[in-house]
Amino acid sequence: MNTAAAPLATTTVDRALRRGLDERARRTAPASIVAVCERGEVRGVRAHGHPRADAATTSRDTVFRIASMSKSFLAATALALRDSGALDLHAPITEYLPAVRARHRGADAVLTGDLLLSNRSGLGEDNAWVDRHLGDSRAEIAALFSEGMLLSAAPGTTYQYSNLGQSLVGAAVEAVTGRAVEDVVRETLLEPLGLTSTAHSADGYAHDTLARGFRTFDDGATFHPEPYVRTGALGCIGSMFSTVDDIATWMWFLGSAFTDDPLAPHVLAPSSRREMQQPRTPIDVPSGMFDGRDLAGAGYGYGLFVEQDRRFGRIVQHSGGLPGFSAHMRWHAATGIGAVAFGNSDEFGARRVAGAALQDALDGADAPSAVVRPWPETVTAARAIDDAIREGRSAAEYPGLADHVLEDVPPGIRDSRLAAHIATIGGMHPVQKPFAERVIASATEAELLWRIAGERADLRVQARLVGVPRPRVQNLDVAVIVHGETRTKDEIVSPADRHRIVFDGE
Repeated sequence: MNTAAAPLATTTVDRALRRGLDERARRTAPASIVAVCERGEVRGVRAHGHPRADAATTSRDTVFRIASMSKSFLAATALALRDSGALDLHAPITEYLPAVRARHRGADAVLTGDLLLSNRSGLGEDNAWVDRHLGDSRAEIAALFSEGMLLSAAPGTTYQYSNLGQSLVGAAVEAVTGRAVEDVVRETLLEPLGLTSTAHSADGYAHDTLARGFRTFDDGATFHPEPYVRTGALGCIGSMFSTVDDIATWMWFLGSAFTDDPLAPHVLAPSSRREMQQPRTPIDVPSGMFDGRDLAGAGYGYGLFVEQDRRFGRIVQHSGGLPGFSAHMRWHAATGIGAVAFGNSDEFGARRVAGAALQDALDGADAPSAVVRPWPETVTAARAIDDAIREGRSAAEYPGLADHVLEDVPPGIRDSRLAAHIATIGGMHPVQKPFAERVIASATEAELLWRIAGERADLRVQARLVGVPRPRVQNLDVAVIVHGETRTKDEIVSPADRHRIVFDGE
């Protein structure tokens, strides 16, 4: 049976921090920091440099600008309003902002909050433009939309990262609440979660806590001060500041929605947090935006990127970048292990730094790709079939099968195939390990794969149930696998091979 990931050891954390904040990273920012977190707690920090180019050194309390990481706070706030009935994310945005106009190939287009938050509204990528327009007034941005934005794809068809698009959700929040979106975010999320070091403006911080921005054009040989980009109508998508401890709490608030004990369910429903972390808009992989990681797929959720790592399963992340700053947060849904990195230079490459740190931490912890708790009915059916096979009973006597199973493959055929497999493995061992120790994998709660040991090889049995009121086995398959292996030679490795399987009562 798959075992749980080991707790993060100090040596694992230290190695991950060193791998993340390497010489390349330290060279490209006057100040930088990387932290490894576990279930909301910072387990270790590595800091470098001087955040204001003076004598003060970087610490875990240094405040950096987190830029587009702000979008996750906007999305969570919009979902909280959706949950209260104040905001309909599937309604045309013109229901809240009547003056908004968008066109595609000369025809009017309908934009919804769902499309805008998940970056598939048809509004094109606008990072370079938005960086220098973050401080535009609400009147200026409203005028752009009232004149009519041109879509570079039909709504709902293509991933394109649109800051302007997500800012419309912020404007809708203001329309339904009658208040500044920054105030709504603060009162909905920051204050209830105790994120006292996170804000949309630098005004409330003490001077000696803030990192200042810098730019380099010669790979860190020299740095030039970069004033903070002003914040205005687009601030809700990119103006925030924070610390590694606050972001560790935020990551676990979101990530804990996948557990049986989610943090602060009164702040935002766990189901809504899981919505944020579902890939709603597909993104092609491989892609440069994922730093060459081995991904089976990727997409954009609500204010967050979601990766499907071939080894570790679901990893959720978002970067932030503005002139003078680079930030990144990422976490592993199955374990709550995360990493966050900040640097006060836009050449810092926080995504690479945090990505390397998290990868190393997950490797060191031998992290499972997911945690699956099979239905009691799944375990009962699998144990009964295991007993029947080892006792030499005919398939006609297997308990718990749905009616169609023996119609699709008659008992005689199943018996002859099993006999051939048993001959191939040299016969089943008369003494087997306990069933739980022979479980190989479980892709979902309705499925189990387990082995029956043989002399020369093993049998692998797979049972999948259908979720009718009294679940029955709808698929039953037996294959031969090599000792120590979990798949046949023709099968592709899957994250499900590394799921942690937990039976009720464990």
